[in-house]
Amino acid sequence: MLVVNLNKIPCQVIRTVAMVLSVATCAVSSHAVYASDATQAQLLVRRNACMGCHTTDQKRIGPSYLAVAARYKDQPEALTKLVEKIKKGGAGVWGAIPMPSHPRLSETDAQTIVAWVLAGAPPK
Repeated sequence: MLVVNLNKIPCQVIRTVAMVLSVATCAVSSHAVYASDATQAQLLVRRNACMGCHTTDQKRIGPSYLAVAARYKDQPEALTKLVEKIKKGGAGVWGAIPMPSHPRLSETDAQTIVAWVLAGAPPK
C-alpha cells in the first residue's frame, strides 16, 4: 500500500491529479449502460420499431448497432449527434435509404437508446 504525505505535495499538483481523475471517470462512464438502462433501451427500440431496420450485429436496412458504436467511438459529440438523428431522421450517412424521424420520442428516451447503442448494445 502506498502512503503519501499530502502536506508535501504542492496544491497545484493535487488539483491537477484530481481533475485528471475526474475527467477519466467521466470518460469511462459516459457511455456506460447499466442493466436497468439496457432493459429500458431494448424496450424502447422494440416500441419504436427500430429493430425493423437495425439489429445488434448485422446490417439490415440500416447499420447494426455495433457498426454505429464503432463509427462513433471516441467522438465526444456522438450522443448529441445521434439523438438528433433519431429525432429528426435523415439520409446519406449510411446509404441512400432515409432513417425516419421520431419527433415524439422524448430527449431522455433517445439518450437512453443512444447510450445503449454506443455501449455496444449489451443484452443486459
